[in-house]
Amino acid sequence: MSIASSIHGLRFLIGLFSLSFQIFIIFYPQVPMFQRPLHLTLAIILVLLWSPLKSERLGPKIRGLIDAVLVCVAMGALVYYMNDIERLTSRMETVDDVFLYDKVMGLALLLVLMEAVRRVVGWMLLGVIIFFVIYAFAGKWYPSWLQFQGFTFEEMIEILTMSANGVLGITTATSVQFVFYFVAFGAIYSATGGGQLFIDIGMRVSGRNKGGAAKAAIVSSSLMGSISGSAVANVTATGIFTIPLMRRSGYNAETAAATEAIASTGGQLMPPIMGIAAFVMAELLQIPYVRVALAGVIPALAFYFAIFLYVDFQARKSGIGTLTKEDFEGTPPILPRIHLLLPPIVLIIMLVSGFSATYSAVIASATAIVTAYVKRENWLGPKELMDVVRNATRQAAEVAVPIASIGVIISVSIQSNLALKFADGLIAMSGGTLIPAMIFIIIGCIIMGMGLPTVAAYIIGAILFVPALLNLGIPELSAHFFVMYYCVLSMVTPPVALASYTAAGVARANTWTTSLLAFKFSMVSFLVPFAFAFNPELLGEGSVGQIALALVSVLTATGAWSVAFVGYIRTRIVFLERGLFTLLSLLIIFSDLGTLYWGIGFAGAISLFIWCLFVRHMIFKPSPGQADAG
Repeated sequence: MSIASSIHGLRFLIGLFSLSFQIFIIFYPQVPMFQRPLHLTLAIILVLLWSPLKSERLGPKIRGLIDAVLVCVAMGALVYYMNDIERLTSRMETVDDVFLYDKVMGLALLLVLMEAVRRVVGWMLLGVIIFFVIYAFAGKWYPSWLQFQGFTFEEMIEILTMSANGVLGITTATSVQFVFYFVAFGAIYSATGGGQLFIDIGMRVSGRNKGGAAKAAIVSSSLMGSISGSAVANVTATGIFTIPLMRRSGYNAETAAATEAIASTGGQLMPPIMGIAAFVMAELLQIPYVRVALAGVIPALAFYFAIFLYVDFQARKSGIGTLTKEDFEGTPPILPRIHLLLPPIVLIIMLVSGFSATYSAVIASATAIVTAYVKRENWLGPKELMDVVRNATRQAAEVAVPIASIGVIISVSIQSNLALKFADGLIAMSGGTLIPAMIFIIIGCIIMGMGLPTVAAYIIGAILFVPALLNLGIPELSAHFFVMYYCVLSMVTPPVALASYTAAGVARANTWTTSLLAFKFSMVSFLVPFAFAFNPELLGEGSVGQIALALVSVLTATGAWSVAFVGYIRTRIVFLERGLFTLLSLLIIFSDLGTLYWGIGFAGAISLFIWCLFVRHMIFKPSPGQADAG
């Protein structure tokens, strides 16, 4: 048997053990110092096996030896935790002794974790973590408000590796309790044909309309993103189909890639699963995950409504993007596969009914496996089931490793009081006023998200920025959603835009042009977070009537903003009309629901829509250059 075959088999065996362990703790929960180290070390081992060392300066044997040593170090850390569970569970932090082998094994775990982070995410996140480690030791030499007494090596090891904090803290707990099960559900559902069904639904729902190719990408990516929760994975899964479709309908490579990138990015805002950041948010706020998912419904609708309108107006303005009959010939009918919608429906019903997120994900996964055997073409044989185990555990490991490493940032920020000092500094810079502070936070979230996974950017943003928003009077849930929303948009923000770069690779397009276009597209939904920051009804806080009015309000505002941005609605609109749409949109967004200014903005926007859609067209006959291209 070759080395490659042995490694492939080892990936399956360790993945199967990881999956079995996760199923076991559903029925027999263990103490945190058993569950979390086992989950994390298995994730590190899987990452090392799936992402072997790549270096042209080292020969294959040396690289293989280094990988083997690192895997052994991770296994050694696992043995250490399993052997010392009782002591680590019962010890008193800062009181009980830290032994030499605690320091050795703690340092070994941190080093192998950092290398796994580098392989999964790259140097960006690792650089941020290294900065915080240096800050932890050298705090007393930092200037002004950054200064603090610093930690000793022993204190750092104890904080980061010897308690249910640090790398074994809230982020790893989230990975153990929620992330693994939802990632597994996504992998199983895709393997049974659910992902392809979403793509085909997108085609059937909107493919025949103006700009149908781009609209199909938006619908399918929103559906797929609600299950995958990853912008990059979403681009890869749907983009290989939707991008060529858009190219055939007249879009250039960069526009097609940018459309897919922004559509896939929004999937992290789309319930029921949303992005991994939503699970972390639920843990940070200590509220049920279903509350976060329900709060995310209207922001997600507003996001996709804005993008959908933008695509529609652009298609009518340019006359491209309409699909032909030939484009639908290869799409199988939806009705014979309608049973594949059962797993996500079961998931949603269970979440809304009050079942735990973990239990809901497990039952939905079991439902997906059962529905796979309704039709012969969807059957999962032994090979397919082994692939599901490999893919699910690999994806879960690639999430667990980076979010565990962020425990370093959380611990250092809290222990050094950096988070509160940073919030005070931010408020001071903004002069204690809300809008400037929010603008600073938006810039910070976007910079933080460049090159980082959304969950990493969100956690750091939640630590550094949310306290400032709370001090300025923004409700806690709104503050967290505000930060998360802009961290999500950082996936398409140049110069480092992971979703845009992935889409550009699929389309063979220019990466810089693609990221600039995707960022431009995202601007139509850029105001949405301000809406729910000022009106918490958009997050489901209030009566049914208030929530319904808030939904109509934000859709009107985003619609007006989209028209102003494109400069088109039925025909090209003049500069004055664009300016009025912009002003009225801002008035709705930045006014409290039901106030005088909100009423002026809302009534004015509705009147302007009626004018542009019906009245203006009758009074001023459009010239040929202005007429609807379709």
